[in-house]
Amino acid sequence: MSDRLQHMKAAAGAVRDGIRDDLREGIAGVTSGVSGAGEADESAHSLSVSVRLGRLQFHHSGKFRVLQLSDIQDGPKVSPDTIRLIEAACDAARPDLVVFTGDQIAGYDSAYAKTFRKRRWDSPKRPIDAADKDHTRELVRGCIRQFIQPLVDRGIPFAVTYGNHDFQCGLNTAELDAIYREFPGCLNPEPDDTQTVCVRPAPQSAQSIGLKDQSVYPCEPGTFALPIGDVNQQRNVIGLVIVDSGDYAESGGYGSPSSRALEFMRAVPRVLGAPSLVFQHIPIPQFYDVLRRVPSTTAYAIQGYRTFDSACYVLDESKVEPDGYLAEGVSCPDVDSGEFEILKQSGCYFGLFAGHDHRNGFVGVTEGITLGATPTCGFGSYGPVPDKRAARLFEFDIRHPSRPRTQLLEFGDLVGKPQSRKAYTFAMSHVPTTPGDAWNLLRKPGLFSALGAGFAAALASVGFTGKRR
Repeated sequence: MSDRLQHMKAAAGAVRDGIRDDLREGIAGVTSGVSGAGEADESAHSLSVSVRLGRLQFHHSGKFRVLQLSDIQDGPKVSPDTIRLIEAACDAARPDLVVFTGDQIAGYDSAYAKTFRKRRWDSPKRPIDAADKDHTRELVRGCIRQFIQPLVDRGIPFAVTYGNHDFQCGLNTAELDAIYREFPGCLNPEPDDTQTVCVRPAPQSAQSIGLKDQSVYPCEPGTFALPIGDVNQQRNVIGLVIVDSGDYAESGGYGSPSSRALEFMRAVPRVLGAPSLVFQHIPIPQFYDVLRRVPSTTAYAIQGYRTFDSACYVLDESKVEPDGYLAEGVSCPDVDSGEFEILKQSGCYFGLFAGHDHRNGFVGVTEGITLGATPTCGFGSYGPVPDKRAARLFEFDIRHPSRPRTQLLEFGDLVGKPQSRKAYTFAMSHVPTTPGDAWNLLRKPGLFSALGAGFAAALASVGFTGKRR
């Protein structure tokens, strides 16, 4: 077993046993340092210690915390239970930063029907007039306001990337980026419009909540890098590289980061001079390396996705942390873009965390790189049972910054029972993207699964639920 995995397994136990007390101690430990800095403005009330200190940096306690939220995937009216989870996770974790890893917007929602685009390269069925586009923009702005407001209220900065459903509302990622930047605390920079990759800092929009000294390195909308400094602001300790992993491939299946984003990933470690962690939406094919192939008759075996669908898998216990779960095939691109090789060859990346697969929650290590799957935090789409919908907390320690502790902060533990009366049933796991396109997310081949998928497709066709995979 690798040293990294041994550390992860030991840390997982410590996180489960006492993370809330540890979080309280960490915040208490930096209070004197913050007050000593002479900050007397609204940043003093922020839950983000970094905001109180003026930039993203490790605390005087030696800690730095990030909260990952993935796959809210809801329409103009965001589920109240999603908001309750975001509020509770922020209050429990008191993160320095929140990272949204895509599919915040359910772009296929019927409210966006007049501007809907199934694929980026599709021609609209009819011309989209300016009034329709403006209407969609206002609906999306209202949706974003609902799930960003808990962060604004708590003075927590945030970074955003995109998934395969955000653009389907009819707004491209640049237009979505501009909306997010309207909200206090957004760290998404104006994109670098040059055609070459020249990694340099850019002005950023989070000064309004106190991050007056923060640098951001831009590339494209949804792709940028954030350096995290030490206590004395003398060096970068880690980098957070936010990557737009694409949406769909014209050849079929899911897409990959653009060539420019991949080149940015190659270049940014030299600039940051620190080990870095990647956040993106779609997982990469190497996630299958922390799974183990098993016969289809094995208990809890899950069929792979597309190019991996000829086999069934379970988590490889020798490579993953305890308490992880695999409940659907890893939905990665058909073609390996070379992203994992960039992670390895740079010698500066220590991990990649993704969302996209709403019902997967695990962390494993392959070839020295940590790969993590984070389930949905939303209640507007398919996912695990309500208790298991979650945010993922990362706690970095300055003594070993490339080995963060991580834990899923689950709805059942933080909030309790959902307010919604929606029936969370087996069929919610089988909603087709288009009629006749049902896919069994349990990935267990056999007659029962085929019948289940067909039954779910029938339910979807009569309006059982409008939420899609």
